[in-house]
Amino acid sequence: IPETEIIKHLFSKGIAVKITQTLDVYTVKMVVEELGIETETQEVKAAATKSEMLDVADLENLQFRPPVVTIMGHVDHGKTTLLDSIRKTKVAQGEAGGITQHIGAYHVDVEHNGKMQQVVFLDTPGHEAFTAMRARGTKVTDIAILVVAADDGVQPQTKEAIGHARAAEVPLIVAINKIDKPSAEPDRIKQELTEQGLVSEEWGGDTIMVPVSAIKGENLDTLLDMILLVAELEELSANPDRAAKGTVIEANLDKTRGPVATLLVQNGTLRGGDCLVAGASFGKIRAMIDDRGNRVDTASPSFAVEVLGMNDVPSAGDEFEVFPTEKEARAVAESRASINRESRLQQAMSRRVSLSTISAQAREGELKELNLIVKADVQGSVEAILSSLEQLPQNEVQIRVLLSAPGEVTETDVDLAAASGAVIVGFNTNLALGASSAADREGVDIREYDIIYQLLDDIRAAMEGLLEPEEVEEPLGTVEVRAVFPVGKGSVAGCYVLSGKVVRNRRFRVLRNGEVIYSGVLDSLRRVKEDVREVNAGYECGIGIAKFNAWQEGDIIEAYQMVMKRRTLSPV
Repeated sequence: IPETEIIKHLFSKGIAVKITQTLDVYTVKMVVEELGIETETQEVKAAATKSEMLDVADLENLQFRPPVVTIMGHVDHGKTTLLDSIRKTKVAQGEAGGITQHIGAYHVDVEHNGKMQQVVFLDTPGHEAFTAMRARGTKVTDIAILVVAADDGVQPQTKEAIGHARAAEVPLIVAINKIDKPSAEPDRIKQELTEQGLVSEEWGGDTIMVPVSAIKGENLDTLLDMILLVAELEELSANPDRAAKGTVIEANLDKTRGPVATLLVQNGTLRGGDCLVAGASFGKIRAMIDDRGNRVDTASPSFAVEVLGMNDVPSAGDEFEVFPTEKEARAVAESRASINRESRLQQAMSRRVSLSTISAQAREGELKELNLIVKADVQGSVEAILSSLEQLPQNEVQIRVLLSAPGEVTETDVDLAAASGAVIVGFNTNLALGASSAADREGVDIREYDIIYQLLDDIRAAMEGLLEPEEVEEPLGTVEVRAVFPVGKGSVAGCYVLSGKVVRNRRFRVLRNGEVIYSGVLDSLRRVKEDVREVNAGYECGIGIAKFNAWQEGDIIEAYQMVMKRRTLSPV
């Protein structure tokens, strides 16, 4: 059938196409079937985003792989110091408040049973706002180490970490840290952990608990031996003789190197020049750098490397897989990218304002928005900040994140903020050349932070600043009517001020037998025949109201005034 016939046929259906245009499967099927030809289509499925790391084909070539260990626990219980002490290098230096701000992976060599073995550590953030990142850490981990300070005990984040480890179904080793302190009570810690369902082996349970001192380096060898012992029991294995699969631990945009992804290889061997897909990003590996900053050609199972050569920054937590050719990798990545675009479009559609939402907003008062642009050092920090912002109550003031990405704050970000009235929030990141002067010129507010709870406190304060102040009642005093004096056509109440004070021209209500019988404004207030502005507790006074004369002895007058008060965000 001539192409012009097909084009004519499509035009009649309102589909304008050119002769060289590629049509989607649905349109092709419609045209062909209308021309009386049966069609068969093979569904092309993109690789699953979540898959098992080991295949049946791997079973014949399995070899022992080093354990991947996640260090978890409450803030300031010594997680980074413990890792630092194990590695004998200063990881903690330069970190704000000792809090790890993004995930790193480090390997250490340990002598066990007469031979050298490796242990790979994932250093996960300790603050509760990084729950999402810590939860992600336990998905790729084999063993979790729970650090508990011997002088502090079980804290909220300790319980949270236990919950994450249980949810991920990974064995847990407890490191009771800071035993060198005089106030250390290891037995009390064991007792508190028993209440959380972790019973020490010494007490007949099945949880390994090792007392350590990260600062003095005590018992660290025992802890490492225990890790390797648990690893042997877990029978951790992988097939190094295949194309690599694994997980993106971290990703960021480097201004000199482009997109940089830290990959944890979980099966197979990753080699320079491999074509890989991570989430909706793909690329050909130009260079691989290990945790000590050395360039390497291969990465075997359980090892983490920084990879250069991706076309875009993948999301932390995405699985990656190596494909035989760049063409296949590109096809899978583009397929996933289109799925992501569709889901984002659906979310945007679902957020569209409908008449019902407009009327609801009109009833509740106008819904205010706080526009934000979030830039952070790495993708994991971006995710953690966004998940923390979602926890803030947004029933009256809504947070609208216009852009969230790893990398430095650029002039483009400033332009977007100026156009949309947004505030730029930078976390552990720098300002690009010209961004600061552009912000001054456009009047854009750029806030820089290195500790996440300060960021959240400021955002909450900004949201509260958008709320209209509310008028609230402020009690002034209580007055008892003890006598009623007729004056002309009306009457005056002879009163005694029981508490606080009563003030002229302020509001009041009259209570009789506990029920309000009148409320209004205090017209006249006298003390010993003199007009006065206020009378304090313990004094007598005369009160007159132009519109109310039905006083009775025993009536109670509650004096109050209306004041404007700044509102705070109420929990959802």
